Amino acid sequence: MELTLLGTGTPEGLPRPGCPCAACALSAGARARAATSLLVDGALLLDLTPGAVLAGARAGHSLAGVRQVLLTHPHDGPPVELPPGLPAAGRVPDGRELAVISGHRVRAVPMDAPGTGYEVTGPDGSRLLYLPPGGAPAGTNGAVGQRPYDMVLADVLGRPEALARLRASGAAGPTTDVIAVHLDHDVPPGRELERRCAAAGARAVPDGTTVTVGEYHAVPDLPRRTLVLGGARSGKSVEAERRLACFPEVEYVATGGSRDGDAEWAARVGLHRERRPASWRTLETCELAPLLVEGGPPLLIDCLALWLTDAMDRAGAWDDAVWAARGQKELRERIAELVAAVRATRRTVVAVSNEVGSGIVPATASGRRFRDELGRLNSLVAGECEHVLLVVAGQAVALKE
Repeated sequence: MELTLLGTGTPEGLPRPGCPCAACALSAGARARAATSLLVDGALLLDLTPGAVLAGARAGHSLAGVRQVLLTHPHDGPPVELPPGLPAAGRVPDGRELAVISGHRVRAVPMDAPGTGYEVTGPDGSRLLYLPPGGAPAGTNGAVGQRPYDMVLADVLGRPEALARLRASGAAGPTTDVIAVHLDHDVPPGRELERRCAAAGARAVPDGTTVTVGEYHAVPDLPRRTLVLGGARSGKSVEAERRLACFPEVEYVATGGSRDGDAEWAARVGLHRERRPASWRTLETCELAPLLVEGGPPLLIDCLALWLTDAMDRAGAWDDAVWAARGQKELRERIAELVAAVRATRRTVVAVSNEVGSGIVPATASGRRFRDELGRLNSLVAGECEHVLLVVAGQAVALKE
């Protein structure tokens, strides 16, 4: 099948009319995106949007051969005028199949939100899945016993768990070409968009792009080991979670544990838990080396600064006399064990740590000791990671990639 993306944005388009935000200001020229609309083999139109005829003409395609027009979601605002010669637009009831005169078969896939997804099988047997904005498949999408889709077009950045569900059910596999559509202004265009798509194992393409379903496209693999650094409230934890949001299983390792009687800490922990997908498993432990050595799903470690606090507690490193007698040696051995485990791990790992070396010099010897040891720990772990990010004011800067 040949697929032309007449638009790749949200129903409002990008830039949004009248929106003064920075992302919309940058979405000009080739970075502008019309509402998502797909033309399949010149015969099947998925989502009729304003300007579809002109968009097709710009991409070198006429809509004169369209035999079926299907809608995926309720269209708010003024009705879209049906171009002359096109068949009336409609929606297929969930679970029903439709045979198009062009030889394509279409199955309506139930969603967990208002809208309908469409599975399209071409005359050549290739299969694609197109999901509406904000939608994820309800259930396993009947993927059991079937080979993975050749292509998935979905709201990858807005609903990353939709892709995680498809991967968990086997509907999306390592060779599935995942294209992010329904792109909104909450992600700046350009390098940041590419980085977030790559973290999801997906890609974004400009409006008017024509792709062949089943044709292989290399997407940058998520690095096996990633270190995310940042100051307090910088957004480093959100960035780390975002990098694993499309994985069906993740083990979230909380090194801070619980603190009885500390309401503020409990509130922080609660916010983190609410943000994480329900499919993620949470472990509260500072025994990181065994987790890194054993196999399993991706690990998200949050964070190394709290792990170091625990390690210094165990070594008695806060006391000057203990530090000089044995604490320094014990701490360095424990850090060496962790670094060796990071080096040897075969799991996908995203670790979070605080960047404290740029602030005020601590007033106490123990505070300076913690700052120095955390700096050393961050340097050692970063040296074993393929990818290192520094998050400042919510903006991720790649230090190593």
